[in-house]
Amino acid sequence: MKKTPAYIAAHIRRVLVNGASAPHSEEVQRFFKEEIQSRGWRAQELRQVAVRFRRSILNDVDQKFLLAVCDRLFRGRVLEEKVFAVLMLEGITDQFGEAEFRLFGSWLDRVSTWADHDALVSYVIGPMIATDPRRAKVAFRWAKSRDRWHRRAAAVALIRAIREQKCRAEVVKITSQLLGDIDDMVQKGLGWLLREAAKYDRERTLPLLMKIRTKAPRLVLRTACETLPVDLKKSILAPPSPAPRTRA
Repeated sequence: MKKTPAYIAAHIRRVLVNGASAPHSEEVQRFFKEEIQSRGWRAQELRQVAVRFRRSILNDVDQKFLLAVCDRLFRGRVLEEKVFAVLMLEGITDQFGEAEFRLFGSWLDRVSTWADHDALVSYVIGPMIATDPRRAKVAFRWAKSRDRWHRRAAAVALIRAIREQKCRAEVVKITSQLLGDIDDMVQKGLGWLLREAAKYDRERTLPLLMKIRTKAPRLVLRTACETLPVDLKKSILAPPSPAPRTRA
């Protein structure tokens, strides 16, 4: 019998069911506001199994087959299936081109929680943007989306690049686009991006934080300042001075 991508994906799903942990699945639920489907796998164990499957697939078939398996896994609503797909791709994204980048971007339509979102964007999409910063332009389109996960991706996708001190101008522009967003998932994503920018490129980021401090949501500012020295954090988070009163 010829093993197809659908067959391998189904086999992986059975492995995830057989190795499930009900107690840990209940623990995982506490990290989410919405109800999720989880098999209760711990991250390190899931990564080890994913790497073994990737090695086996690439030894027997090819990268196209691997992508087809991952595309099937990143469907539905089971958290570990989506994360498993991402972990099989982690570390080899520099081998992919524009067709694969568009494919991974389309997976944002299938995101259901911050966990599968951040896995996809942090381990696959973000590294591909860092490899070729010209891909960052897609973030500006995502920032205008009505979907919260696309807007969060607009910020989170630039984190790997800013850690490598790339895409500085894009970070400034995305900050401007997302600054008025009222969704807490988007605000946390933007704050995360600014925190990493402040950590890896403080000299250029501090003026940006000072510029937006009076209009940025507090959640964004608090997250952005997490790794800054106390004195800098206080100066950014301090309430603005009241305007001087004028005589009638």
